Amino acid sequence: MALPPTIPTSFVPHSNVAPRKFSSDFTGAFGFFAYAVLGIVFLMALGVFFYGRILVADEASKYKKLTVAEAEIDAKTVESFVRLRNLLSSGETLLEGHVAFSGFFSSLEKILPATVRFTALHISIGKNGMSKVEGEGVAKSFNALASASTAFAGDGRIKDAIFSKINIKKDNSVSFSLFATLDREIIVFSP
Repeated sequence: MALPPTIPTSFVPHSNVAPRKFSSDFTGAFGFFAYAVLGIVFLMALGVFFYGRILVADEASKYKKLTVAEAEIDAKTVESFVRLRNLLSSGETLLEGHVAFSGFFSSLEKILPATVRFTALHISIGKNGMSKVEGEGVAKSFNALASASTAFAGDGRIKDAIFSKINIKKDNSVSFSLFATLDREIIVFSP
């Protein structure tokens, strides 16, 4: 049997307080986060402090090793190394300015056609350091001489090659004279 609504079901008096609604209060969460950050920063500060101590101790031990190593250095050995360095640098300076025509002859052998040969060749270096080549030679034909001229122009290290005194003989061979200047890189010594 159902009770009428006017009869109370419990003997505890009801309060007239409205139910509490949920409010977003992040004060506790923010405080927890702040303490966590503070703890991490504190641990990092301790780590930096101890790492600094480790580095200072490491520096001191390496400094001791360095002073021991410096004390063991023989003055005669150092003098011999300095002398060797000076000799090597002097040798390098001499070789940089040393003229060696082997590079020119190697290039000449590569670019000159087999049907062209020199009968006389004179190489000179002027006071300004400019190298000049004067020569006389014989080519099997005029086309071979033209091929040699094209090869000289294509190389670029043998400059201003001028073929003169061209004389065609009865057997169609051609005698000629050559005047040219040489680029410095073709006559400088290279190991």
